[in-house]
Amino acid sequence: MAGSRLPRQLFLQGVAAVFMFAFASLYTQIPGLYGPDGILPARRTLRPQGKGRWQQLWETPTLLWEAPRLGLDTAQGLELLTLTGTVLALGALLLRPLRHPLVYLLLWAAYLSACQVGQVFLYFQWDSLLLETGFLAVLVAPLTLPPRHKQGRASPHEGLPFWLVRWLLFRLMFASGVVKLTSRCPTWWGLTALTYHYETQCLPTPAAWFAHHLPVWLHKLSVVATFLIEIAVPPLFFAPIRRLRLVAFYAQVLLQVLIIITGNYNFFNLLTLVLTTALLDDHHLSAEPGCSRHKRTPTCTKLHPGILAVDPQSTCDCPTLSIAWPKALLATLSLLLELAIYGLLAYGTVHYFGLEVDWQQRTIHSRTSECPLGGAQGQGWTNPLTSPSSAAFTFHQFSQWLKTVTLPTMWLGVVSLAWELLMTFWRWTQVQGWLRKLCAGVQLSVVGAATVALFLISLVPYSYVEPGTHGHLWTGAHHLFGAVEHLQLANSYGLFRRMTGLGGRPEVVLEGSFDGHHWTEIEFMYKPGNVSRQPPVLVPHQPRLDWQMWFAALGPHTHSPWFTSLVLRLLQGKEPVIRLIQSHVTSYPFHKQPPTYIRAQRYKYWFSRPGEQGRWWRRQWVEEFFPSVSLGDPTLEMLLQQFGLQDKNPPRAHSPSRVLARALHWVRTQLSPLEPPTLLWSLLAAVGAIKLVQALLAPGPFQSSPLARGEKQRPASKDSRAASEPAAPSSNPGNGSRPPRRKK
Repeated sequence: MAGSRLPRQLFLQGVAAVFMFAFASLYTQIPGLYGPDGILPARRTLRPQGKGRWQQLWETPTLLWEAPRLGLDTAQGLELLTLTGTVLALGALLLRPLRHPLVYLLLWAAYLSACQVGQVFLYFQWDSLLLETGFLAVLVAPLTLPPRHKQGRASPHEGLPFWLVRWLLFRLMFASGVVKLTSRCPTWWGLTALTYHYETQCLPTPAAWFAHHLPVWLHKLSVVATFLIEIAVPPLFFAPIRRLRLVAFYAQVLLQVLIIITGNYNFFNLLTLVLTTALLDDHHLSAEPGCSRHKRTPTCTKLHPGILAVDPQSTCDCPTLSIAWPKALLATLSLLLELAIYGLLAYGTVHYFGLEVDWQQRTIHSRTSECPLGGAQGQGWTNPLTSPSSAAFTFHQFSQWLKTVTLPTMWLGVVSLAWELLMTFWRWTQVQGWLRKLCAGVQLSVVGAATVALFLISLVPYSYVEPGTHGHLWTGAHHLFGAVEHLQLANSYGLFRRMTGLGGRPEVVLEGSFDGHHWTEIEFMYKPGNVSRQPPVLVPHQPRLDWQMWFAALGPHTHSPWFTSLVLRLLQGKEPVIRLIQSHVTSYPFHKQPPTYIRAQRYKYWFSRPGEQGRWWRRQWVEEFFPSVSLGDPTLEMLLQQFGLQDKNPPRAHSPSRVLARALHWVRTQLSPLEPPTLLWSLLAAVGAIKLVQALLAPGPFQSSPLARGEKQRPASKDSRAASEPAAPSSNPGNGSRPPRRKK
């Protein structure tokens, strides 16, 4: 395996970039979500219960406990945390010395602090994934920076924690693929999920409209490719053959890029791309400029130092020939194994999904289980392309396969980690000097123990993909996980478990009125509403209210208690909440006077058909989602009391003369005119411009050469003559000559 110094640097920069986007995106929404006049005020979540300071901090790990000491309320403390996190992440992205474990520890602690008070708006899997990845960055980041041109001085343990990133990527992708089938969703089993996905996902992009109208056979083939990339390819992350890992890397990149193009999934796909750096190496990223794949390997290495060509007809009795043929044999066997794996993947895909090419109709048919519940009577759902006798595999067969492979994948991780530990130990034995070896040994012990502990902790949430395996884990792993579960060091994943909106995309539309008879729709900036408005492009911003509106539409409003608070704030005309709906308050239809009544309707949306000019959506009214209410309405008061949303304790007044509070208010005033996506794209543009300037000002290869630095060139008369003569042992050890280094 080649080195991982450059991939580690890419990983650390990527984590810093994602933290920057996540903090900046959340900062823009704090007043409307968590402020005193927000939907779910953050101050309600932190109520001292008479416990000790450290016990309170351990049970609810958030730095916001210290906000009152700074003269700030909880929402202002959250603003300070997100601003600090944005600046720290920006610094780590731009400056190499700031990619330090302490900086990443602060970033992780700040985001964990925000998640403790974020409530339902921070309950997404990518928030947990960012916390887990951020903590791994603490271990991956080097304590000291080696000199730029002395790559051999790296500590033996530096690459060990980076293996955990690869294990995290494996858990994320494998679990996301498995849950699609264990959920018994008929669209995933029928390979029709993507015929619904593009128009029913939370916030589609304009490209999703075009993807939705692709041929059905291509959608089905894309589902098969998704299963292949998410279930069959991840074990190749640990393959000893380098090319297999690179193929797995490009497969994951392709999937994530396609998702980014067709859906606004904020920083999630960017973070997944950051995790894929664990599959790369220095050689692939050209971190070793002296290496060349096409360099000619001489037949014999008993060469004169100055000779670059070798006579292939020459005979030699040196041991190099006995070394060359095992390498050639090993390379041949590796190539054969690689081709066998590709063939096995292709055969398994065609066989288990029953892919058949219809050359006459120019389509591809597939055969999967007609009913994932084991019979046509289970849900009354049938696959029109198949009959029960033509099923490729059933839910029961897949469940048995999952029971068979889950535990071996854990052992695959154990073996791979054991190999990394052995290689790290071998590198430690090569350290020269007893003091350096002692320091390296201490660091290796600490980092090795932390790596093994995190791996054991991660086995518990990973085992959730197959409940039968959960009980077979070592008891110590359960105890470790239970002790640190609230820190979110390891989490379970499983994205796109079930496909929603099969009969049309459900969407909640808010309406306001002054008289209760004439109603005006309240249009959101990002979620579908106006059928003529083009879907936006928001990556990497996540409008968290729009996301929760999508979840609210999937069930009754009682399943989303926060929705009642949203209605209350709109009736009160609270500007921070209005800015979550429209950044420019003048675009809000009731910006001059709050509506007297508010209600919500449920619609079903579909993408428009090709040829419908000026329309992106079609919609149909379904039912009333939330009844018409006004301030003081008994229905509204009952719901507020039922969900515990009544604010009995008004916020404590803080002195406006506090310097920190005034500084936060000034920053908010300066940034409020910018829409959140514009702010994030401006940050990205600024980073790109600074990186460009850094690259232009960096010393070039000629500037760093000895001649550019004004150093004198050594006379090479004797050395050059010696280079053309056979190398012989020197009888005079004081002549300063050294044996020439062989070229490989």
